[in-house]
Amino acid sequence: MTHNIIKFILQLLTVALSMVFLLGCLTTYLSPEYFWWVGFIGLAMPYLIIILFFSAILWCFARPSMAIVPLLTLLMGYKQLSVVFAYHIKNDFKEVKDSTCIRLIDWNIQGFNGLSSNKSTKKLVRTELAESILKLNPDIICLQEFNHSFLIKGRQFKKDDNINLFTPTYPYYYFSKDNKSENGYATGSAIFSKFPIIDTGKLRYLKGESALYADIVLNNDTIRVYTTHMQSFKFKKNDYENIDKVEAYDDDAIPASKSIFMKMNPTFKRRALQANLLRDWIAKSPYPSIVTGDFNDVPCSYAYSVIKGKRQDAFLEKSFGIGRTFISLAPTLRIDYILPDQHFKVNQFETEDEGLSDHYMLVTDLSFN
Repeated sequence: MTHNIIKFILQLLTVALSMVFLLGCLTTYLSPEYFWWVGFIGLAMPYLIIILFFSAILWCFARPSMAIVPLLTLLMGYKQLSVVFAYHIKNDFKEVKDSTCIRLIDWNIQGFNGLSSNKSTKKLVRTELAESILKLNPDIICLQEFNHSFLIKGRQFKKDDNINLFTPTYPYYYFSKDNKSENGYATGSAIFSKFPIIDTGKLRYLKGESALYADIVLNNDTIRVYTTHMQSFKFKKNDYENIDKVEAYDDDAIPASKSIFMKMNPTFKRRALQANLLRDWIAKSPYPSIVTGDFNDVPCSYAYSVIKGKRQDAFLEKSFGIGRTFISLAPTLRIDYILPDQHFKVNQFETEDEGLSDHYMLVTDLSFN
């Protein structure tokens, strides 16, 4: 009797999870601006996929007819599977770049702050971060959370110090300078290039960093490279403490959940608006284009789907597994992307964990089709 009850409960759970997954399949079509819940389900999609996959295997032994439910559910959600999991056998990344390829790096560098709280260690982050990039010899570098730094010499400020880390090799650059202080200190996103930049543009979001582009001349071709840093949750120390309370089923879990919800819900809506603006903006490109950046959203999200459109995802083209680009909160947060259009072929891709930012560095080699 007890055995039958347990089996019945497991069947109900399988059906319930299947229904939640199918609702999650709508995340790419329904904007969180109007349907707030889709943003939260999108975050859970990798876990739902894994649970349904293993439940299908278990039901094959316990009750084969029941295995049809999770299998059919996963089949119906093949589009979500295709953006969450990469299926390519991963080859070793060749650090020496093929001369016929364009090597591009994208990295949210966390304001050159590093991961250590030690002051002596933090002073070295700037140069170590630049060296990590330069050793890979990219042609184009896209950075988010970039900033000026100032070194006081007597009463003098040394400006553009962080820019000068790159300009000896990358003389062409565009820095968005989204937030500026009275003394000229600025933060934003930046694009550096070995090749001439003939035009630039900026799409200003209501909050946070802008989206920007640079038109780069490569021999006889011109390409447009975009980079963006979309709205983040801006979690602070107390927010991470609230997440820990929820995960530990603490006595304060309910108010902690409300606090997290109140912060995440409007962020999903803002990102949806930004994604719509960016989609319309990049559609106007007269050149072959590559979209890069920190979207602050997962592949099963409205923002990713809207921006990607029919573009390639360099990770999906050349990697294997779920992927991860952000080191905190969960092991399934792939929120940074390189999305070339169909004019390009993705030759190789890698994520590098340099231990210098809360994001991984993305590296890809592209060639023209």
